[in-house]
Amino acid sequence: MTEISPLRRRMIDDMTIRNLSPATQRSYLHAVTKFSRYFGCSPDRLGLEDVRAFQVHLVSSGLSWPALNQTVCALRFFFGVTLGHAEIPERIAYARTPAKLPTILNGDEIVRFLEAVPSLRTRTALTTAYAAGLRASEAVHLKVRDVDGERGIIRVEHGKGGKDRNVMLSGQLLAILRVYWRLARPEVWLFPGRDETKPIDVQVLYSACRSACTAAGIDKRVTVHTLRHSFATHLLESGTDIRIIQVLLGHNNLSTTARYTKVSNTLIRSTTSPLDRLTLEVVPPG
Repeated sequence: MTEISPLRRRMIDDMTIRNLSPATQRSYLHAVTKFSRYFGCSPDRLGLEDVRAFQVHLVSSGLSWPALNQTVCALRFFFGVTLGHAEIPERIAYARTPAKLPTILNGDEIVRFLEAVPSLRTRTALTTAYAAGLRASEAVHLKVRDVDGERGIIRVEHGKGGKDRNVMLSGQLLAILRVYWRLARPEVWLFPGRDETKPIDVQVLYSACRSACTAAGIDKRVTVHTLRHSFATHLLESGTDIRIIQVLLGHNNLSTTARYTKVSNTLIRSTTSPLDRLTLEVVPPG
């Protein structure tokens, strides 16, 4: 077993104390390790000019903007928290992300896309992601107990940033989930993997999205997040208050920068999911 250095252990402890998610911790550790290996020495011996040189290297290597900014977050945390150099983080610049409009599917495309998914479990998971505006990780980690038919809500636990929230449970989605439950009989995880003690792998959903696009003849790059973007756009187009959408998506703000606005569960339950305006077969063919 590889021994963990005191510096790495300290960073892990710092992230754990601040309740960073396991995925964020892995990402931060990977970025700092990559930074260290680029210069061939311990990262605590490097400084701001080294960070700048590393950023130039990453940009020239063609790293995506989101990945660049994830690296910036990791280095800002490492220098500011783990090393205690409070003056450095603010001087590590974020990459300016190109303003690209998200891919949106219209109602007809949503229906064609979902009906092109042959697996009952995967199709129901993707339908749920669209109907409730869930991230892929949130959809796969739903448990049977999270679906509250009486109150008309779905409980999302430990979403992005470790936040819990409630989203509306579409009437049509509830009907779909009931048929799915009678056929699949999930016990703990709503969408279990091959090993039923674990949830379905998120890669299964990504793969299903690619296959469904081809089968449905949709000439767009569609991911689970595309369904989430479509959910928000369709709600906006139907006149839903943007403050409600902020809460449903689990954003501090639609621009992800402003203060988080809370709305009561009454408003959440009374909000109609865009899924209810579509005609969709409850059980996939075959």
